[in-house]
Amino acid sequence: MVKVITYGTFDMLHHGHIRLLERARELGDFLIVGVTSDDFDKSRGKINVSQTLMERIENVRSTGLADQIIVEEYVGQKIDDIRRLEVDVFTVGSDWKGHFDYLNEWCKVVYLERTQGISSSELRAKKNKLRLGLIGDSLYLNKFYNECSFVNGIEISGICTNSISIMNDVIKKIAYKTTDINDLLDKVDAVFIVSHPTFHYDQIKLALNKRKHVLCESPSTLTLDQFLYLHNLAIEKGCIFIDAVKTSFSTAYSRLLTLIKTGAIGDIVSVDATCTSLMDFDFDLSEVEEKKWNSICAWGPTALLPVFNILGTNYCSKKIITKILAGTKNFDLFTKIDFIYPNAVASIKVGKGIKSEGELIVSGTKGYIFVPAPWWKTDYFEVRFEDSSKNQRYFYQLEGEGIRYEIVSFIKSVELKRNFIFEDENNSIAKIKVIQDFYDGTDRILL
Repeated sequence: MVKVITYGTFDMLHHGHIRLLERARELGDFLIVGVTSDDFDKSRGKINVSQTLMERIENVRSTGLADQIIVEEYVGQKIDDIRRLEVDVFTVGSDWKGHFDYLNEWCKVVYLERTQGISSSELRAKKNKLRLGLIGDSLYLNKFYNECSFVNGIEISGICTNSISIMNDVIKKIAYKTTDINDLLDKVDAVFIVSHPTFHYDQIKLALNKRKHVLCESPSTLTLDQFLYLHNLAIEKGCIFIDAVKTSFSTAYSRLLTLIKTGAIGDIVSVDATCTSLMDFDFDLSEVEEKKWNSICAWGPTALLPVFNILGTNYCSKKIITKILAGTKNFDLFTKIDFIYPNAVASIKVGKGIKSEGELIVSGTKGYIFVPAPWWKTDYFEVRFEDSSKNQRYFYQLEGEGIRYEIVSFIKSVELKRNFIFEDENNSIAKIKVIQDFYDGTDRILL
């Protein structure tokens, strides 16, 4: 019996896939099909696959052409599979010609001509094409714009900004530019907002009332009432509204949360997160609160993310200790927030005027997890125990700081008509409540 093996994502199964499987089957007596896992697809740059792994496996099974289906999960697995399953022929599309010649050492390699005129990428682009507008004056728009180029099915249709630096960079590459948000909203299906937090509420409200989907850099509002109003307005208008923190979309972070839930480090007793950066203070202090993000807005949503994800939102009490820039009302150079839970504690430190080690430490009764700086961009973390010989290291590929995964999740949310995100509504509410308390002075101590 001649065994044949082939691999693929098989997203949105089409005639080209079926034809490849038919021709692969003709090469032998028994066909094994490897379907790539979501994480492995991400590592290969396929970050906006439309269907889940189980859906894609069912796609292949439904053809009746595969005698055996396996899941491809890591680099080098093809060699392991070929040897373990005693494969005689490896085959793949001709667009990979030459790439897998090294497998000739273990079996025969055959490249099949690809069916012309059709691909999953093209189908995804047609299906998910979303006209997106950018709003804001932050240089972060440059990074966001560049990350959009890695995602199929999205088109940057315009930008609304008053920033000269952005006009000299990103805006050159975008055909339509304006300083009037109403003009932009007439030309797009959705918007990404990263203006000053004091503008978020009005801009999001305007977009939702025009039935435009909204992805907003957190915090989307500065009060809980505003957030709940926008949340309900989005439901009423049939729109997607996401208050996003890019870290929550990274593979390493989601794996860290999963590991904690398994009880690997025991019961969690403490969570400590630090996020700081320095800024240029050569500007008019009378304008700083209108033009610059303070520490609690710039870093608060990120630092609060692991606290609420791991310990939940039902803390007993909190204490906000902050140092305000002289001459301003609420521009904090540094803020430390301590939380008391029934059986645990948490602490975050955020700063725009101080610098500290940006690490995350989760302490448990059996061990602890250490995520080195900058933990919010992590592709690596360690699980450490009293017996250091049991320590484990985990590595996960991170592309674009999680931004491109955030974009993919937004597109999928619009397509599925529901929020396809990893942070639930209660966490967003708790995050906004903490920020509101900072501004109201609730539980706040001034240094």
